[in-house]
Amino acid sequence: MHSSDDTADEAFAHTKLVEAVENQLAAGEPAAAQATLNKLTLVGYGREDILGLMAQVLAYHINLMLEQNTPFDLEAYEQALRNLPDLPDKE
Repeated sequence: MHSSDDTADEAFAHTKLVEAVENQLAAGEPAAAQATLNKLTLVGYGREDILGLMAQVLAYHINLMLEQNTPFDLEAYEQALRNLPDLPDKE
């Protein structure tokens, strides 16, 4: 059971992740971000759903970086974007 603080924190984090994805799209970096948006739009996903999926991938890779104390792996992130709508394994 989540406390309301946890839920608020998760909503805030999700909003920030979606903003980060929007910034990636606006900047055209990484290129996989726009390619992923285009691909998922073609197969019928709505923009909000796509941004949500992309935000989950970004969160996964940020968590990995923090857990392993390693630099952000842009190549793995781009590959994970290309794999959408399949999400990275949560081991």
